[in-house]
Amino acid sequence: MTKTKIVREKIWSKLADVALPDSRFHLNFSEVIPDFIGSDRATDHIESQPFYQDGQYAFITPDNCLVELRKRMLQAGKSMVVSTYGIYRGFYLLEPDMVPAGQELFAAWLDGLEHFGRRISLEEIAEKGRFDFMVTGASAVSLDGVRFGKGHGFFDLEWGMFTELGIVDSQTPVTAIVHDVQVVEDKLFPSPTDILVDYIATPSGMRRVENRAVRPRGIHWDLLEPEQIENTPPLQELRRMHGL
Repeated sequence: MTKTKIVREKIWSKLADVALPDSRFHLNFSEVIPDFIGSDRATDHIESQPFYQDGQYAFITPDNCLVELRKRMLQAGKSMVVSTYGIYRGFYLLEPDMVPAGQELFAAWLDGLEHFGRRISLEEIAEKGRFDFMVTGASAVSLDGVRFGKGHGFFDLEWGMFTELGIVDSQTPVTAIVHDVQVVEDKLFPSPTDILVDYIATPSGMRRVENRAVRPRGIHWDLLEPEQIENTPPLQELRRMHGL
């Protein structure tokens, strides 16, 4: 068993005490990054950051712990691109004028996202320009910014696609929202595709990652299974854009 897997499963045992069950996956943390007790306080800390206050357009992952953030962004007049579960149906654009007043919470849920938002292609995302910031959930994150997801590498894929479009880079602020029990003090070593975060927002506060390592660029096509490419429409679109 790899150290990453050991850390992930150790965290999952602690997370069960503070996680809020998902309506579909319950507490199956290999399939869902759950919401947790205190995610509203973690969101408070993000709201206080200059990158959030100044930013108007962001990429937000579909994790349950980011529902409150997505709701508040809509209420604050901010737009976002959100990936669908597993990226199976690509990405959706969600803008405040798409959501009737009072429906922001519903729109922040994944079913509501697809009801109010509209599907957006990679080409359209590229045309809209750079993301002001990115926020993701995590299964675990180390103090030096190494983030582990459910184990499927979706955020790494999304980052790779966006770097190839030139709309994110090492200067793009990336924040992970997690519970305090998900923060790992051990020294962890990222893989070549791991995306390191700049900030860690928890119910108890906001941590800035000092001396963050360089993030990777692009898609590592040689590491992808043909089935994964076949099941991920944006990857197919990116190949067409590159003439592959």
